[in-house]
This record gives sequence, structure tokens and C-alpha cells, in this order.
Amino acid sequence: MSLSEKRQLEVCYTPKLYSLFHQENCITVVVDVLRATSAICTAFDNGVEKIIPVASVDEAREYLNKGYIVGAERGGEIVEGFEFGNSPFSYMKEQVEGKTLVLSTTNGTRAIEASKGSDIIAMGSFLNLNALSKWITEQDKHVVVFCAGYRGRFNMEDTLFAGALAAELMKTDLYESECDSTIAAKHLYALAKDDLYGFLENTSHRNRLQRLDLEKDVRYCLELNEANVVPVMVDDALKNMI
Repeated sequence: MSLSEKRQLEVCYTPKLYSLFHQENCITVVVDVLRATSAICTAFDNGVEKIIPVASVDEAREYLNKGYIVGAERGGEIVEGFEFGNSPFSYMKEQVEGKTLVLSTTNGTRAIEASKGSDIIAMGSFLNLNALSKWITEQDKHVVVFCAGYRGRFNMEDTLFAGALAAELMKTDLYESECDSTIAAKHLYALAKDDLYGFLENTSHRNRLQRLDLEKDVRYCLELNEANVVPVMVDDALKNMI
């Protein structure tokens, strides 16, 4: 395949940069490793029927008042008045199987909202890396890996996942990237891949979650290929494409 025929692969590090990366005929992969997209993948792996992401707590509360299962998180903690936040362990089989879940988080669901207008919006995490990369290669589209970051800023864990996904996709020889952010993400992942947890030891969000006694969540979210799912936005809800 000649270079001109290859699909473009780019990495956007923060929501504020997304408008520079959005293009036609594109899959946007939203990434919030700690913890929204990891929780979403876990819920689908445990049989949730669909997930409705909402950007604001007010919207989440409206669904709660209608009787939906609702997770709402801000700053790493469950919002007052809600039973669940964005811990993957909240969405295991007995809680979600066959049900509709509504989710609102500090960073992840806002990134989903920001990416509306993309041809396809998919969810990425270390938990579904292989399933996602395989599914993406079956689509004839360019790819933007959209890191949710933290409150609009760069974070390390989302960037490492972006590098992991870029490395997997570029093994196929279907993709090219002239984007330095993609190259940097791949280099960072190459440095970190043998010990993701250790590599993130001094990073801001891991330390933030550690202070909240959520190290169990962090370790789980950094596990590879635990969920054979590909959550994709269909109308106003996420559904599993596998």
C-alpha cells in the first residue's frame, strides 16, 4: 500500500485541542483510562445493554429521578446523592447485566460530548486494547485518539494508552502519522509498557486517586485486554459492537 492510500492516525492530548484534529471520515477514540472509559468497558464486559453518557450532573440527576441506574463522579469522588461514581468495580455483573446505565464524569463524558460530530465515536482503555484495535482496522476510516486528560490538561495515562493503540494499529501497515503527538505517545508507551503502574508512580492523577484510597481501581484500569468489547456511540447511547 502506498503512503497516499494509508489512513491517518493522530493523537489529541487534551479536549481544548480537539478542534485542530477533527476531520471527515474519522473514528474518534475517546480515552479516559482513570477511570471513565475503563468503567464503560467493564460495564459492557459484564452485560450492560447500553450506556447513556451525559456531560452535566443536572442531566444525570434527571435520569436518577426517572429511576435509571446512574453513576456521577467529580474530582474522583461520587457526587452527593448518587450511589455510583466511575469505579469499574461499581459495574460488575449483578449491578448492570441487561440494564441501561447513565454516566457523568469529570473528564470522560465531557470528551464524549466534545467529540460529537465525528463519524464514529468509540471508547478506548487498556482493558479493551486488542478488541478495539482489531475493530478499528476493519473500518475504512482515519483515527483520532482523543485523550480526555484532566480538567482540560494533558495527563500521562491517557497518552500512554494512545501510544499503545497507535503501536497496535501501525503494526498493520494500514496507518501512517505525520503527527509528532502520535510519535511522542508511541515513544512514551515503549518506555512504560513493561510496568505501566510503576511508570505512573509520580503522576498527578494516580496520586490523586491514591489519596482517595483508589489504588485498586488504578491497578485494574492498567490491566491489558480484560474486556472483549468495543463501545461505540449509536444515537445518544453507547452500545457494544462485538
